[in-house]
Amino acid sequence: MAGFRVRSAPDPVRIVPHPSIMLLVEVGGRSVVDDGSGPRRWGSLAAGLGFGSGGAVAVRPDDVECVEVRLSPAVARRVLGVPPAELENAVVGLDDLWGREAALVGERLAELTTWEERFAATDAWLARRAAEGGEPDPEVSWAWRRIVASRGTARVEDLAAEVGWSRTRLWRRFGAQLGAAPKRAATLVRFDHAAHGILAGVEPGRAAADGGYTDQSHLHREVVGFAGVTPARLAAEPFLAVDDVAWPTHRR
Repeated sequence: MAGFRVRSAPDPVRIVPHPSIMLLVEVGGRSVVDDGSGPRRWGSLAAGLGFGSGGAVAVRPDDVECVEVRLSPAVARRVLGVPPAELENAVVGLDDLWGREAALVGERLAELTTWEERFAATDAWLARRAAEGGEPDPEVSWAWRRIVASRGTARVEDLAAEVGWSRTRLWRRFGAQLGAAPKRAATLVRFDHAAHGILAGVEPGRAAADGGYTDQSHLHREVVGFAGVTPARLAAEPFLAVDDVAWPTHRR
């Protein structure tokens, strides 16, 4: 969870994909999101797992204050009220998901004067929603946790064997409930780990070896596929630079 206040941005900021479901609750202003189909002005929104893949999505804040939350896809269904797969790596307005409740949450946050109060109110609101929603299959949640713990190197065949399912069953249930096939989810987690290593100054060859890539060319292809830029340019992406500061700590 992080809080942002951006009065103006001279250039659009490219979204770098992340292995989470993103919620953005507007306190004031609106963001212009261009996903390749043209710019659109949004209020509070939710974005699917790996949103921004390919480097085709850019955001231009317009006098925005917002609280941004990153949810594990294993708990997102409880909060969203719909399976993360219904987001399909796209943006959905929170009012489309929750109706008037989305506006009420934004209004409540706007009444509060500190980020700490806003974080606490958002946390309480998420907890209430999570208590009312459904959960993925335990096997699916376990597989997701193993993928994250392995930094994306876990094999789908091994995960299926460990939960006692066929590979096909795990593939279908995982994708339907979390919004991405397990191999795609693992690839995204692996990319995210490598991206933050590169941002921290790790040389791409070492990042490739640490991340379980076959070689540096393999890392290069995946970085371009997810971020739309080369590893050399990735560390200069504004969204990733903010991301490294903001998560997992709060940011004002």
